[in-house]
Amino acid sequence: MRVLVVTAVPAERDAVTRAFGGEPEVREVPGAELRHAGPFDVLAGGAGPAAAAAATAFALASAPAATPYALVVSAGIGGGFAPAAPVGSLVVATRIVAADLGAETPDGFVPVTGLGFGRDTFLPPEALVRDVAEATGAVPGPVLTVSTVTGSAARTAELLAAHPGAVAEAMEGFGVAEAADRFGVPALELRAVSNTVGPRDREAWRIGDALAALTAAFGKTAPVVESWNRHDRLDRHRD
Repeated sequence: MRVLVVTAVPAERDAVTRAFGGEPEVREVPGAELRHAGPFDVLAGGAGPAAAAAATAFALASAPAATPYALVVSAGIGGGFAPAAPVGSLVVATRIVAADLGAETPDGFVPVTGLGFGRDTFLPPEALVRDVAEATGAVPGPVLTVSTVTGSAARTAELLAAHPGAVAEAMEGFGVAEAADRFGVPALELRAVSNTVGPRDREAWRIGDALAALTAAFGKTAPVVESWNRHDRLDRHRD
């Protein structure tokens, strides 16, 4: 099977490919380079949901018709909501949520779905989420996509009130899932926690530790993804 992994920046891309050792094979696609490692094609698509969606769409459209992608993974580091996801832990999304897509009103924030159009949530395959969580120790829960990283206790409280049980925030997952959905491909989001969501304290961030955790996670994720794909194909064949 072929799996597309989309990160924001090269450091995250390289953390994923390091899980498989050696020098990854490099292939050009419009606007990016794909690094082939293990069962994954990995690219750094840029920061934010728009860049992530564009990079994902270009990569999916560039896949040979005979060997399309079976899964797209949004991966990288992100902020974890305490105490559910402490620094250094892993999270896997049960829901990929656009947390700030909508409108401010006198009564508060209204998501895009409340405005009567669009969508604000994608659901990764439940069995795959469960198996990845078991294999990697990742905390399952909603992962929020934001265009502005949270930097205050007040905003943290707002997000948790609107999305109870959220485990992390990042900037690309919803864009990746949106593009994957247009191609009829399921999406997964897997993140390593580099900092706690809340007041910004860069000295407390542990980016190196989070990248190392991401590398370890992908070494354990590859066989899980391959097993899920086999079972998914069998289930669809039976149907």
